Amino acid sequence: KMKKAALELFDRGSKICDKAGIILVDTKYEFGLDNNGKLMLIDEIHTPDSSRFWIKKTYSARFKKGLEPENFDKEFLRLWYAKRGYTGSGKPPKMPSTLAKAVSNRYIQICKKITGKKFDKNIMSVGKIEKSLLVNE
Repeated sequence: KMKKAALELFDRGSKICDKAGIILVDTKYEFGLDNNGKLMLIDEIHTPDSSRFWIKKTYSARFKKGLEPENFDKEFLRLWYAKRGYTGSGKPPKMPSTLAKAVSNRYIQICKKITGKKFDKNIMSVGKIEKSLLVNE
């Protein structure tokens, strides 16, 4: 069931991204079972945190030249930390506000591109999220 669900999610995500001129390269899905054994998708999907996205329009030309594809994933952030010696354990270096803003802008840009809608940071309040979590306990 899990494999089938993952493949269906990837297929749908790929089609949506393709319409937006994006290649959904790969992703990860996290599943769990509820108290009745029903399969549940338990985390975000198709975001720069869980997926790699390439720009379709420039992919072929860059590939032929041996260049990295233009992307919308978080690799640039991982590389920033790696360049400063951080490998994932211990205290990370402080992220400058300019980098934090670049990360936010990148996430907003891919959201707009995929959905075709203006990003709304207030789409769901903390109260709504908490209420949803309590309902599903």
